[in-house]
Amino acid sequence: MQFRQDINGLRAIAVIAVVLFHFNPDWMPGGFAGVDVFFVISGFLMTRIIFRGLEKDNFSLSKFYIARANRIIPALATLCLVLLLFGWFYLTPLDYKALGKHTGSSIGFFSNITYWKESGYFDTASHEKWLLHTWSLSAEWQFYIIYPLILVAMKRFMSLKVIKSSILVGAVIGYAFCVFSTHTWPDASYYLLSTRAWEMMIGGVAYLYPLNTSENGKKALEWSGLSLIISSFMFISKDDLWPGHLSIIPVLGVFLLIQAKRNDSLLTGNIIFRHLGKWSYSIYLWHWPFVVAIYYFSLSEHFIYLGISLSVLLGFLSSKYIERAKLKHDFVRVIEYFNCKPILLVFSVALLSVIISSNDGFIQRTPHEYQDLVSNSTPSPLRKKCHIGEYRSPSKSCEYFEENVSWATFGDSHTVEIAYALAEKLRPRKVGLKHFSFSGCRPSYKEPDDFSKCSKWYNETIEYIMNNDRLQNIVFNHRFTTSIFGGDATHYPKDIMNDVSIDSSIIINKLDELILLLASKKDNVYVFYPIPELPRSITQLVGDKLRNGGDLNDVIGTNLNWYKNRNKHIINHFNNAKFPENVHFIKPEDAFCDKENCYAVKDGVPLYFDDNHPSVLGASKLVELINTSN
Repeated sequence: MQFRQDINGLRAIAVIAVVLFHFNPDWMPGGFAGVDVFFVISGFLMTRIIFRGLEKDNFSLSKFYIARANRIIPALATLCLVLLLFGWFYLTPLDYKALGKHTGSSIGFFSNITYWKESGYFDTASHEKWLLHTWSLSAEWQFYIIYPLILVAMKRFMSLKVIKSSILVGAVIGYAFCVFSTHTWPDASYYLLSTRAWEMMIGGVAYLYPLNTSENGKKALEWSGLSLIISSFMFISKDDLWPGHLSIIPVLGVFLLIQAKRNDSLLTGNIIFRHLGKWSYSIYLWHWPFVVAIYYFSLSEHFIYLGISLSVLLGFLSSKYIERAKLKHDFVRVIEYFNCKPILLVFSVALLSVIISSNDGFIQRTPHEYQDLVSNSTPSPLRKKCHIGEYRSPSKSCEYFEENVSWATFGDSHTVEIAYALAEKLRPRKVGLKHFSFSGCRPSYKEPDDFSKCSKWYNETIEYIMNNDRLQNIVFNHRFTTSIFGGDATHYPKDIMNDVSIDSSIIINKLDELILLLASKKDNVYVFYPIPELPRSITQLVGDKLRNGGDLNDVIGTNLNWYKNRNKHIINHFNNAKFPENVHFIKPEDAFCDKENCYAVKDGVPLYFDDNHPSVLGASKLVELINTSN
C-alpha cells in the first residue's frame, strides 16, 4: 500500500495546533482539538494494520503490541527520565513527589485516569503537571490494547463484513454517548477512553469504507475537511464543553481529508508538513514540559518562542535517534520478552517513580523548618469527600460535625477549606454546617443548564438552601476573577481586568439579585471578596526563598496593589453596592495582607496549599473575620 504523505501532513496540522494552543491559547483558541485529529489518524492506521492481518489470517496480537511499544515507549521513557533528573535539581520535594507519581502513571499508560481524578484539563493546576499531555497517549494505548482483542474475538464468530458494520454502528453510538457524557460528567469525559474511542473508530470507518471520487471530488473533500479542522481550531475554545457535540467538527474534517487521499496535495504533502508530521509524536512529547517550565519559573512571554523552537529541535532528535531505532519485535519464547527494551524501560521508569513517591520527593534533604511549613500547608481533609466537580444532588452534600446545622457555605473550590475551618470554629457551640461547593463553578443564578457545567447544581442548591429553614447563616464565596470576568491565572501577572463585557455585567446583576434573595429569608449572608492569588505554588515560593537563604516566617505572595487591580471591578462593585444590614462582606486582605504585600506565609503560617486555594490554617484566619456569635 502506498505510503500516505497526506497523513503526515495531517499530523503536522494537529501538532502545530496543539503546540500553539498550549504556549498561548490566544493564538489558536481551539488548538486542543488537535488531539482529536491524532485520535482519528490513530484509529485509521490501527484499523488498517489489524484488518490487513485479519484478511490474510496472519494477524498476531503479540507482534502488534510489541510494534506499538517499540514506537511509543522509548521516546516517552526518555522524556520521563530526563524530567526525573531535572526534577532532582530544580523541583521542590512535593513537586518532585508529584512528578514521580505522574511518571509512573504515564509510563503505565493510565495517566488519563490519574489526571481525571486530580483536576480538569484547563484548570490552573494543570500548568504544574509536567506530564499532563500524556493523558492522550494513555487513552490511545488503552484503545490499542482493547480494540484488536475485540476484533480478533469477533473474527471467531462473524464475518469481516459484519465486523465492519459493527465498527460503524459502534462509532455512531459512541458519539451519542460522548455527547451525553460530556454534559453529565465533563471532566471524566475529557480524559477517559469511553468518550474518545468513537473518534478512533471513525478513523477505522475511514479505512473500511473508502470513498472513490474523481480528482475534483477529492479536492472538494480535502478543502471541506480542512475547513472543518481549521474552524474547530479557531472558533472553538476551552469554554466550550469538550469533547461533546462540537467534537464532530474536527473529527469529520479528518475523515474527509483521509478519504480525499491526495498524496500530492500542497496542503498536506508539502515538504515542511511532511517532516513536521514525521516528528509530530516527539514534538508533542517535548513541548508541554517547556510550557510548564515557563509557568513554573515565572518566565517572560519571550521564552515562548524559545520553547517552541526547542520543542521542534528535540522532536527532530528524538524522532531520528530514538523513535527510529531498530528494536527487536519478534520473540519466540515467553522468557525472551524480558529482553524487550520497551518493557525494560517501563519497569525502570516505574521503579524510579515508586522510589521517589514513597520517599515524598526526598523531602528529608531539606531543613526541618521547610518540612514543617510543607506539612502544615494542607487542604481540607474532607475536600475529596465533600467537594464535587460533576453534578450531584444538593441533598447529598456534606454536613459537618453536629446535628444542629444552621450554617451553610456555598461557592466554588475556594469555599472548601473555609467550610472546614468554619465548622471547626462552630463545633464548641455544638453548631453544624452544610457544605456546597463545585469546582470551577461560575455564578449561574437563573441561568439555563447549558450556561456552565454547574448551572443545574447551582440553581438547585439555591432552591435547597432557600427551602431549608434550618440554614440561616450563609457564607458565599467565588473566585470572581476567573468565574465572572474570564481571567486566566496562568497568565499571571497579566492584567485581565481592563475590559468587562456586557455578559459580565449581567452576571454581576444576577449575583446581586441572589445575595438579596438570600438576605430576604436568612438571618445573615457573608460574602467574601476575592482571595489573593499567588504567582506560583506556595511550595515553589517557599523553595525559592529557602534556596536564597531567606527567612521562611514571612514569604511574600504578591503585591497588594496588583491584587486590587486584578480584582478592581468586583472590589469596586462590592464597595459601592447597597445591601441590607444582614449582608456582611469579608475582606481576605485583612488577614493575608499588610499595607504593601499579600503573603504566602505569614508569621510562620502557610496561608495556601497551592497557588490560589487557602490552606486549612489560612482558612482559619479568614474565618476569624466572620462573626459567628450572631
